[in-house]
Amino acid sequence: MLRIIAHLDMDAFFASIEERDTPAFRGVPLVVGADPLGGKGRGVASTSNYLARAYGIHSATPISMAWRLSEAARHAGKPPVTFVSVDMPKYARVSEEVMQIVRRFISKVEQASIDEAYGDVSWTESYEEAERICRQLKEAITTEVLLTASVGIGPNKLVAKIASGWQKPSGLTVVREDQVETFLAPLPIRVIPGIGPKTEAKLRERGIKVINDLRRLSMHQLEQLLGKRGVALYNGARGWDDYSLEEYSEPKSIGEQKTFESDTLDSQALFTQLARLARGVSDRLSREDFKAFQTVVLTVRFADFETKSRAHTVAVPTGDLSVLQREGLKLLMPFLDRRENPRRKLIRLLGLRVEKLI
Repeated sequence: MLRIIAHLDMDAFFASIEERDTPAFRGVPLVVGADPLGGKGRGVASTSNYLARAYGIHSATPISMAWRLSEAARHAGKPPVTFVSVDMPKYARVSEEVMQIVRRFISKVEQASIDEAYGDVSWTESYEEAERICRQLKEAITTEVLLTASVGIGPNKLVAKIASGWQKPSGLTVVREDQVETFLAPLPIRVIPGIGPKTEAKLRERGIKVINDLRRLSMHQLEQLLGKRGVALYNGARGWDDYSLEEYSEPKSIGEQKTFESDTLDSQALFTQLARLARGVSDRLSREDFKAFQTVVLTVRFADFETKSRAHTVAVPTGDLSVLQREGLKLLMPFLDRRENPRRKLIRLLGLRVEKLI
């Protein structure tokens, strides 16, 4: 049977919701994320609309840099960016509405994140019918939720995902099996999942900029250059992917993190924040119907952006908040002295998560 996979990706999801709900945000560069605090903010941009992206502001751009880019645009006579704080409960509600619509059109769905999903549309038995169904799906989302989505259709998850980003916003791109290599050849290597800034820089040093360049390296050469990831990139450059859809998978972990307004080694401030993180994690466990966890993981990011994680697995699974707080505190203490922090570096971010959920 012909395998056909669709990937749906909401367009600038958080920013589009804010534009939908607040008319004053429409038609202006908009960033949803941390408070920039006049250029001194310490978080990141969660989402930017397409006008803000034209300024160079994308997801995960440091909010202080987003502020500077906004100021540069303003000095050049362009509209400055409007910054909006994140409203995750609202975005989660809208996400659920979108996914309900998706499941009306496609029965086998894997929700990959809050704003994207894969659907197995092999049952349509043709790319023409799959495209027709996905156009109807896009129209339903626009009509019912007043948002736009982009869809990619291909022979597997990898190709479908790359295709969904090809004609954003509100695009629909179909890549048939015999078109895969031609479609991928001129695309920048960054479109392949697993190629981040460091890997891209390493490959560019060797003159590898687009996927067709990457295909010139053998699997052995890529494995020597990038280790085990080299095999995945060899396959990805050819559009090979045999991963099946997972209609439902429980979260592997639940966590919270906090970037401080100013770097600190003040133990009381860190203890207070750790307690807040633990309460947040505990509340999410309850909301998502988990009874217990067994592994606690603490993440510390220093002022110089060095990041360390430490974990401990308790003997018996527990859902007790006091145990979570105690284990988090045990993991944090070495970062306050020379055991984990010999140079007494200030701490920028704390994160706490739980794994092995029951």
